[in-house]
Amino acid sequence: MRQIQTIDEVQNVINEELLSLVYISSRGCSVCHSLLPQIEKLLEEYPRFTSIHVDVNEVKMIAGRYTVFTVPAVIVFSEGKELFRKARFVPMEELNQQLAKYNRFIQE
Repeated sequence: MRQIQTIDEVQNVINEELLSLVYISSRGCSVCHSLLPQIEKLLEEYPRFTSIHVDVNEVKMIAGRYTVFTVPAVIVFSEGKELFRKARFVPMEELNQQLAKYNRFIQE
């Protein structure tokens, strides 16, 4: 998962990629740090997704731009349109089902 440093980079990935997953975390969040490797492992099954990681402490505008009130947050986009969002509690099975659904849709 690529670490992003600016809001413009985030916006470019979201708008230009067919499927993208944005993982938003905070450096002081222990849940964020434990969830990240699980999401990275899951994404190995979905190579069509471009995944990026944004630290809300480094890219402060991310919370306001994407209405993120709590971290960790996972937001899935397709060409700039939000498809799925989970924050604070991210059930891995539900995330897997959603990624599989969008992945199948793109393949058809």
